[in-house]
Amino acid sequence: MTTLPKSEPARGLKAIAEKGACCGYAECTQICPEVFKLDENGIVSIPVPIIPAELHARAREAVAACPQSALRVEEF
Repeated sequence: MTTLPKSEPARGLKAIAEKGACCGYAECTQICPEVFKLDENGIVSIPVPIIPAELHARAREAVAACPQSALRVEEF
């Protein structure tokens, strides 16, 4: 994860998926369906990777809940 100097707060959050690691448990889609979706093969997809500020906490929770560690978020 990218970290910024403490004097400069993060402006945004981007969701990233490692599709090869996803097994389709869908924990992420249950926690934050606005960001995480499953494609036609049951694998995670992120149609719009820039996460709205009001969803940052839920997106981080969804990432933490992934049993395969296939998701991450990066601050920018």
